[in-house]
Amino acid sequence: MVGVGVGPGDPDLVTVTAVRRMRESDAVIVPVLAGDEPGRAEATVRAHVDESRIERAVFALNDRNGLSTRRVRAWDAAARAVLRHFEEGKAAVAFATIGDPNVYSTFTYLAQTVREMAPETEVETIPGITAMQDLAARSGRVLAEGSEPLTLLPVTGGVQRLRSALDSDATVVAYKFGRFAPQVADAVRESGRGEDSVYGARLGLDDEEIRDHLTFITAAAHEPTAHA
Repeated sequence: MVGVGVGPGDPDLVTVTAVRRMRESDAVIVPVLAGDEPGRAEATVRAHVDESRIERAVFALNDRNGLSTRRVRAWDAAARAVLRHFEEGKAAVAFATIGDPNVYSTFTYLAQTVREMAPETEVETIPGITAMQDLAARSGRVLAEGSEPLTLLPVTGGVQRLRSALDSDATVVAYKFGRFAPQVADAVRESGRGEDSVYGARLGLDDEEIRDHLTFITAAAHEPTAHA
C-alpha cells in the first residue's frame, strides 16, 4: 500500500512520481465525507487516473474529536477495503491524500490500522506539496530562511498553543481553525503580526481565497490555512 500526496487541490501540483505510482496501482482509494460526493483528493486524482480504478472510502473528515467511535469505524472500513484488494490478488493499492501523507493526513491512521490487521503489509509514502508551500509561493512569502524556525500547528483544540507560537521568533503556520477563526484573528492581531500575515482557504478550487489581511477571517466557514 502506498500513501500518495496529491498536493493542495490543484491537479498541476501533483508530482510526476505521484502520478506514475497512482497509474501503476490496481486501485486508487480516495477519502470522502459521503459515498455519493467527490472530495478534493478525488477531484485531483481524476485529472490523472482513469475513473474505473478510483474507489471512494467514507471518512469522518469533519470529526475533530480525536479517536472517536465514528473515526475509528471509518479507518477500520477503509483498511478492510485495502486488504480486500490484496486478498483478491491485486499487487498495488494507492491511497490519495490532499497535501502530504506524513503531515496531518488521514493516511497515517489508515496505515496504522492496516498494519494492525495485516502486519505483513508493506507501506510506503510519496510526498506531496503542502498547502503552506502553495500559499507561500502564490502570496510571495518566504516560509523560512537562514536560521529562522518554522512552526506548523493545527488549531483544532483552541488557540493557546497558537498564541505561544506567535510570541516566538518563528514563522507560524496555522491549519484547521475554521470554528476558532475569530479567536485566531484576535491572536494574530494581538501578536502584532497582522500586517505580515496571509490567509488562504480551499486552495486549488474554483472558490479559493488568498488574502493579505485577517480582517475577514471571522467569516471563514471552511478549514483555512494561515501563515504569519
